[in-house]
Amino acid sequence: MAHTKDRSLIAVVGDEDTVTGLLLAGVGHIDSKQKSNFLVVDSKTTLSTLEDAFLEFTKRKDIAIILINQHVADDIRAMLDDYHQAFPTVLEIPSKDHPYDPAKDSVLKRVQKLFGDDSK
Repeated sequence: MAHTKDRSLIAVVGDEDTVTGLLLAGVGHIDSKQKSNFLVVDSKTTLSTLEDAFLEFTKRKDIAIILINQHVADDIRAMLDDYHQAFPTVLEIPSKDHPYDPAKDSVLKRVQKLFGDDSK
């Protein structure tokens, strides 16, 4: 089991603008096996590629947080709803072209459920 101190990376799954911005901010990393901590999702990205990247990022012991555009997260909503690990934490973020919708956010839904707020 990896310690939280070993988790030092942020993974990014999103559209080109989001990933580029976060890479320019310094979150990009490619390890010795040429595995990156980011995935640019566009119209040509297959669902299996997206699912595989999400599974890979959740299994990596060096990733603390996975940032995913909410409109991309909608494509793998069932996987996100079934994911209950504390690390890496999955956070849904808005993109330039798709505003944030709190009603779709899986983390916010869990918090509301925890506090007994089932109103939608």
